[in-house]
Amino acid sequence: MKAQIVAILLSATLASTVAQGKKFPLAATAAVPAARGSVNTGKDKNGNTKLKVETEHLAEPGKLSPPRTAYVVWFQEKNGEPAMQGQLRTDKNLKGSFEAVTPLRNFDVFITAESDPGAKQPGGTEVFRATVQ
Repeated sequence: MKAQIVAILLSATLASTVAQGKKFPLAATAAVPAARGSVNTGKDKNGNTKLKVETEHLAEPGKLSPPRTAYVVWFQEKNGEPAMQGQLRTDKNLKGSFEAVTPLRNFDVFITAESDPGAKQPGGTEVFRATVQ
């Protein structure tokens, strides 16, 4: 009986986590045609948007044309200015991930290949974009 209660509670917890989260595909540009990615979202205990960006088959930025030094993640509300969130790093298997928490609810997530990883405005090649709603 105890095992059944635990199983029911675990199932309910998993179902509520899945119901709260959404997955948005990242659309790759012609600069990285083999790349794939997604943005997984959920809510934290304060009601903020938690998100995790996951990519695969993303070429090292130095192998792009023109070569760049870093991938940078940006958030942009409709009619707003893009805000730099940080770097998306890729591993030796060309997989990348990035996690953040934001108060934004409806916004674009996009990734650019930049010469300066500390860029204040996007100026490099856009490689991915998704709209989170």
